[in-house]
Amino acid sequence: MDAGLFTANNVWMMVCTALVFFMHTGFAFLEIGLTRQKNTINILFKNVFIICVGLLLYYIGGFNLMYPGDFNGYLGFAGFGLEAPLNAEGTLDLAYNEGYTYWTDFLFQGMFAATAATIVSGAVAERIKLGAFMIFTIIYVGLVYPIVGSWQWGGGFLSTLGGDAGGFHDFAGSTLVHSVGGWAALIAVYLLGARVGKFGEDGKPKAIPGHSIPLATAGVLILWLGWFGFNGGSILSADPAGTSIVLVTTSLAAAAGGVSAFIISTLLYKNYDLTMFLNGILGGLVGITAGADLMSPNESVIIGVIAGAIIVGAVALIDKIKLDDPVGAIAVHLICGIWGTLAVGIFGTKAGGDQFVWQLAGVGATGVFCCVTSFIILFALKSTIGIRVSKEEEVEGLDLHEHGMDAYPDFMND
Repeated sequence: MDAGLFTANNVWMMVCTALVFFMHTGFAFLEIGLTRQKNTINILFKNVFIICVGLLLYYIGGFNLMYPGDFNGYLGFAGFGLEAPLNAEGTLDLAYNEGYTYWTDFLFQGMFAATAATIVSGAVAERIKLGAFMIFTIIYVGLVYPIVGSWQWGGGFLSTLGGDAGGFHDFAGSTLVHSVGGWAALIAVYLLGARVGKFGEDGKPKAIPGHSIPLATAGVLILWLGWFGFNGGSILSADPAGTSIVLVTTSLAAAAGGVSAFIISTLLYKNYDLTMFLNGILGGLVGITAGADLMSPNESVIIGVIAGAIIVGAVALIDKIKLDDPVGAIAVHLICGIWGTLAVGIFGTKAGGDQFVWQLAGVGATGVFCCVTSFIILFALKSTIGIRVSKEEEVEGLDLHEHGMDAYPDFMND
């Protein structure tokens, strides 16, 4: 093994790990920007909790559950904690992987683990009990996410669909990360119900403006930057050709998704809606994530354009069926995640009827498992400790009732 190449690969993977970590800042900014000031601390608390506990859970058992080695990839489990592979001299075995060390592998994959719960956090913002959300996060990130990941990235049954002919393909997680969070968000929003004032007596949705669109915009741009690590690191090396094309397809899909969403929403609603533009960018990013390594630049633009159109339609549909998703998480992460996964069977170097069927099977298996598990967890919490705050707490703000502080005290006093 060439020592220089190994070092370059490992450094690139660590840079990507840092970029994916930085995405949690983007998620936090986006979520607080699109919600009301009175819930800012509550949302920030959830986001900090998710990354801290998610990393610890991945260390305790998630990493070994997701990458079970000789186990079958369904529920295989290789033990608790981390135990680095050592060579005969008792030092770290650099032959663990051609591109990076065992420790880098753990940390990079660990950064993905918390993202699923972060997606749910945005969808349930402003009315979920903090304690119930924390319990849900522990179970979902600690068990559900790594089990689903093991089906594909851990060598499980999704990776063997079609035998030697191929199999389910999800390069960086349109399904295995984004829709895992999206399905749980859908179930959580349904069980929670809408925020007070979201739907009037006539049943029509009412806009509840976020308190800082500048913060939301900064959040989306940070997420776009972080996606260079999310997708670029999923090459699992610093291969110049592979990383370059993935960064190109990722960026083109994001740009196309944003432009598509803003044009379509402008034509439909006769105004330049920045929030739709922002969610279109995110939809394009989620849409390209499954096949960023397979697509040409032209195909990535097409995928992004369709993702942007999906965002506009999905946001309207979610309102129509009276689901309240303050940040558009279901539209972005679930619906565009499904689109991006299926797009692998339509565009790119693996396109074809069999591949589409394998992609559909992966979406279906993930959807059923995540809906059932998230429903069980959340319904159990709803039936015991409850999952929704009181009307008084919701109206006055979760910052006051659950944290006893204000995010902007000086500003409020002025």
